[in-house]
Amino acid sequence: MRRRDFIQDGAAAMAGTLAFRPWSRRTSSLDKIQIGVIGCNGMGWSNTSSMLAMDDVDLVAICDVDQSVMDRRMNEYKDYRSNIPKTYTDYRELLQDDSIDAVIIGTPDHWHCLPMVDAVKAGKHVYVEKPIANTIEECQLMKAAAKKYGKVVQVGQWQRSGPHYAEAIDVVRSGVLGNIRLVKVWAYQGWMKPVKVIPNAAVPDGVDYDRWLGPAPKRPYNRNRFHFSFRWFWDYAGGLMTDWGVHEIDIALYAMNAVAPISVMASGGKLAYPNDASETPDTLQTVFQYDGFNMLWEHATGIDNGNYGRTEGIAFIGNNGTLVCNRQGYEIIPEKGGVDAVSFERPKDVSYLGLHTQNFAAAIKANDISMLNTPIESGSVAAINAQMGNIAYKTGRKVYWDQSSESFIRDQQANELMKARYFNGYELPVL
Repeated sequence: MRRRDFIQDGAAAMAGTLAFRPWSRRTSSLDKIQIGVIGCNGMGWSNTSSMLAMDDVDLVAICDVDQSVMDRRMNEYKDYRSNIPKTYTDYRELLQDDSIDAVIIGTPDHWHCLPMVDAVKAGKHVYVEKPIANTIEECQLMKAAAKKYGKVVQVGQWQRSGPHYAEAIDVVRSGVLGNIRLVKVWAYQGWMKPVKVIPNAAVPDGVDYDRWLGPAPKRPYNRNRFHFSFRWFWDYAGGLMTDWGVHEIDIALYAMNAVAPISVMASGGKLAYPNDASETPDTLQTVFQYDGFNMLWEHATGIDNGNYGRTEGIAFIGNNGTLVCNRQGYEIIPEKGGVDAVSFERPKDVSYLGLHTQNFAAAIKANDISMLNTPIESGSVAAINAQMGNIAYKTGRKVYWDQSSESFIRDQQANELMKARYFNGYELPVL
């Protein structure tokens, strides 16, 4: 493929992507989409703000267990609209509001499954943050719930809506790279320094800490486990493997048309900061074997110099060349006699999160799940594979997967680690 033809074809593909994705009022007779947000401290509010950039969306309800967060968001909302949303600390009360068409779930990972399943049961469409859940069992249950109740459920893996990612995926699938034998995915996060060990403390005023814990084990309040840094504790999340990993693994497996591995093995640990407060590994290498190729995930905290000089990304390594893609753009590094060198920078004036939430809103308007860029059936693949990586790490051995039964082969410990364990009177939802 000549470089000139490649760029022209890529530009046309990108134009088509941009033309398809944005919101259209013509898809339905609905005037407004009324949304509620459950968990509005971080990405929950970023997703909400993105949706409020559309005139067709109004926020009518906010739910959070931290009153200070809710107060801050209510004050910020004045810059978006003039209505006053209702406030809740219990998401179940929010779901009883028949005026709400869709909910955004921006809670910690261990609090994704319950509200998502309850929301579709209540007839609401759902935008659920990534990773979709903290266990494989919860992921499987959430997929089944979305299918049973037929609601529009978008996963917050917004890279899928990015034009340059779509273009890179087209290149991978075109065959011009030749036989792709290895895919590398990585996240080197230099900003992540040691999590300081601090004592437990009294629960801050205005925080319903018992509700924040929810189905997780009962533990004293510690600021390290609360809000953003919950990611580094097994009770609530899966570390960088499920935090950054699902974004990169999602693109890698989607491009390769792969769903489940044959085997997984992992090695790593707390090698950078062995004595800090976090539980999840700060250094990890995981090898996934698929039919026809391997995928290597690796992450490291405190280091920015990742593969190909990039802090994060995906590399598709073929006989004719390697395509390297990350949030800044993509490039093709040729082999001798292979494909030509190509580079493409991400458009600076396009919000990929904006495209993703527009896609969600358009699918709601049309009541058409097939329009979604990351429906839960597809979006769950990355979360399930990432969880497999953590399970391989925890077992300390190579594990083998049977896709037909969706379980590990002759490995009781690995299969136990798939399961959700709920505490404090909470129970896994029943469909």
